[in-house]
Amino acid sequence: MGEVTEKKATEPARTYTDPFAAFRAEMDRMFHNFLQTPTFSLPFAGGNGMVVPSADMKEGDNEYTLSAELPGMAEDDIDLSVANGMITIKGEKTEEKKDEKENYHLTERRYGSFQRSFRLPDNVDEAKIKASFDKGVLTVSMPKSKDGKHQERKIKIGS
Repeated sequence: MGEVTEKKATEPARTYTDPFAAFRAEMDRMFHNFLQTPTFSLPFAGGNGMVVPSADMKEGDNEYTLSAELPGMAEDDIDLSVANGMITIKGEKTEEKKDEKENYHLTERRYGSFQRSFRLPDNVDEAKIKASFDKGVLTVSMPKSKDGKHQERKIKIGS
C-alpha cells in the first residue's frame, strides 16, 4: 500500500529588478526559517555550544550593577577580571561523567566555556568593585567615582 504524502504549497519564484531588494528578501527568508527551527533559543550559543549568559546592567545614584545568570555553575567555575576599561566574565560548565552507561533520548543542557566582556563607564572606581554569587546569579557592584581610572586586577567573588 502506498503512503500518502502531504505536499506543501510553494510560492512562485519572485523576480526583482533591484539586486538589493532580492538580497533583502533572501535574508528575510533565511532569518524567518532560522527562527522557526526548534533548536533555536536565546541567548545565542557560542561556537562550542555553551550558551552565552544573559546579563543586565543598571545605573543607580552611587553605583552601577551588573548581574549575569549562570545557572548550574559553581562560584569556583567563574573568573571575573577588569582590564583596559573592560570587565570580563569567563566560565566553564563541565558535564558530569558517570561510569555507568546512560541512554540519552534528549539532551538540551549545554556544557563548555564562555566569555563575556562589558565596557566600563569612565566614572567607575575600579578598586572598589565587588562581586557576589547567589543561586546562579553573579552580581557585580561598581561604585561611581569622579576620577575613576582603569587598572587591571582580578576581582574575588564572595566576601
